[in-house]
Amino acid sequence: MPRSDPQRRSWVDEAIRRVDADANRSADTHLHVFPLPGGPGIELYLKDESIHPTGSLKHRLARSLFLYALCNGWVGPGTTIVEASSGSTAISEAYFARLIGVPFVAVMPRSTSARKIALIEWYGGRCHFVDEAPDMYAEAARLARECGGHYMDQFTFAERATDWRGNNNIAESIFAQLEKERHPVPAWVVVSAGTGGTSATIGRYVRYRRHVTRVMVADPENSAFLDGWDLDTSDYTTGAASRIEGIGRPRVEPSFVGGVIDDMVRVPDAASIAAMRWCSRRLGRSVGGSTGTNMWGALTVIERMRAAGETGSVVTLLCDSGDRYVSTYYDDAWVAEHGLDLTPYEAVLAELEETGRFTG
Repeated sequence: MPRSDPQRRSWVDEAIRRVDADANRSADTHLHVFPLPGGPGIELYLKDESIHPTGSLKHRLARSLFLYALCNGWVGPGTTIVEASSGSTAISEAYFARLIGVPFVAVMPRSTSARKIALIEWYGGRCHFVDEAPDMYAEAARLARECGGHYMDQFTFAERATDWRGNNNIAESIFAQLEKERHPVPAWVVVSAGTGGTSATIGRYVRYRRHVTRVMVADPENSAFLDGWDLDTSDYTTGAASRIEGIGRPRVEPSFVGGVIDDMVRVPDAASIAAMRWCSRRLGRSVGGSTGTNMWGALTVIERMRAAGETGSVVTLLCDSGDRYVSTYYDDAWVAEHGLDLTPYEAVLAELEETGRFTG
């Protein structure tokens, strides 16, 4: 069907209406006050992205990617959408593919959690596995070429598909929800990076609005982002997969914009899992591994603020529910099998409970 065909244009119009209608049906996500040990003066907030229809922060990204692809003329009736994803983005993209009535294929490592695979398939998607995480990109591009489909390529387009100036992006939402708080302009926003799109959006937004807020990216083991940022290079690679699903990449992704990031911190995987479990206990609900990474990073900047005698607010993200990780991060046998010792990090968090000081 020619791209100028009125039937194609009509189909695209309807697809965009459906994607926009999904946004209207979904109330904005909550901003929780986190019960932080220690004296008053610093507040910690968690932006709860787990309440999106597909259960994670990636719902925002998938919506933006679909609108971007539709408005660019890349997707039409029957176009097969192909994506390289370790799980949550694929779940959300499978949801939107079903919403507009097109096929969806997720290319992912075999190690992806069974729960995520089941959710992709429940939304009507098909999973295509690779043995090594770095192979996802080329395999996704190959599949798209072979079937005449569209490779969504979240790792390239995440930073440009979202309007960082506003239009209900996550940064605008955070600042609106903080308006009536004691410290309405946060001292820090702490996020982790999968594509880099969220840190790019928040970093650009705070500069555009001329806020004093600084952005920290917490990076797990095996990820290339921190070293690439330190070295100011976009071609740094590790060749190793992250054990914290959804974040950390073996290469610096095209959507990672280092110039809008004020600081980065390396978070050991065992610290991410210990902080995830600790956060779940204090909240009374389970959170995922990337939230643990974010929490460790947030506690790091809060301790810096306390040491400097500063007051203010810190915001980080609750990326998804822990329900997806019952057989991995919440399973002591899985943790031991992967050589992860949580003990020293649990001790740090226990000391925080007792003294209000974080020595991580």
